[in-house]
Amino acid sequence: MATTGNNNTTTANTAVVTMELQRGVCGDLAPTDHLTSAVNDAGVPEAAGRLVTGARRNGVTVMHCVFTIRPDGAGTNFDLPLMAAAAADPSLLRSDDPSSNLLAQIGPGPGDLISERHHGLTPFTGTDLAQRLQEVGVQTLVVCGVSLNIGIPGLVTEAVGEGFDVIVATDAVVGLPASFGHDVLRHALAYVAQLATVDDIVARWDHGTGV
Repeated sequence: MATTGNNNTTTANTAVVTMELQRGVCGDLAPTDHLTSAVNDAGVPEAAGRLVTGARRNGVTVMHCVFTIRPDGAGTNFDLPLMAAAAADPSLLRSDDPSSNLLAQIGPGPGDLISERHHGLTPFTGTDLAQRLQEVGVQTLVVCGVSLNIGIPGLVTEAVGEGFDVIVATDAVVGLPASFGHDVLRHALAYVAQLATVDDIVARWDHGTGV
């Protein structure tokens, strides 16, 4: 695995950031099975589970970025085509509904952090995510979740813009179709982030060699 631009990367200044690995987005309560099937076929829940488990074992911060909708819908743009299912279902991804919960494979664990947003397409926009990560000394983000179509490229681009080094866990992300996701990794994200498998990342943590 290639190193990041920060030569002082350690587990103490690294965070795993999960993106919308939620039951109502890509799990058993999602309104369609397109993304859920892709996620399951690629083994993303299991890979992300290994990643966060390894992170917790090694003292790496785990931050879950989730999208939820307020009970009154305030702050959410339901006109976006990707919000059609949420506009039609008054319970989908509401903050008090099980569909907003994380996939069982990733937790949350007792020490995990949650960054919740009700708007936009990426977790940094209009939130205090960058500040919260910086306050606990994070310099490098290990990213996983959905999807390589919109959310993950947006997360990575904004993270780099905020001054973070980024590593994308290649077997814990997916796009639709899968071939498009592979192209995004190879032809876009590889130019702004490091790419590595979950097992490679966790092995380096376990052996005390950072990321």
